[in-house]
Amino acid sequence: MAESVIVKQDSKFQTQFWTQENEESLKLIEVIDIHHLTPYGMMLTSLASCTAIVLHTYAQYHHIELEEVEMRLRFDRNYKKDCESCEALQEYNEEIYEEINLRGTLSEDERQKLLHIAHACPLYKM
Repeated sequence: MAESVIVKQDSKFQTQFWTQENEESLKLIEVIDIHHLTPYGMMLTSLASCTAIVLHTYAQYHHIELEEVEMRLRFDRNYKKDCESCEALQEYNEEIYEEINLRGTLSEDERQKLLHIAHACPLYKM
């Protein structure tokens, strides 16, 4: 079971959500339709939105020219390879994969600092 979302937020905190239903398609989720996401999709969009808000707030406070944050998150359950009956035993690792894309006039030091700050999001810490 894998679920993927993309969240884009600009410097005015306007946010767009996409969910990936399969390998080939992305579906734009309007704000009023976000309740159609699965619980995992909601968790991923919450994490991505919180991270984007933290990044934009930090950038504005420190006068960093961050124009847009794009978060790509994927939730997956990885069943252990050496166990033939792990699925029945519910033995698996749950993992969230993230990709953070920053757009703007950023120096390499600013980019690295923002990527470090991304993990200061309260939801990320949970």
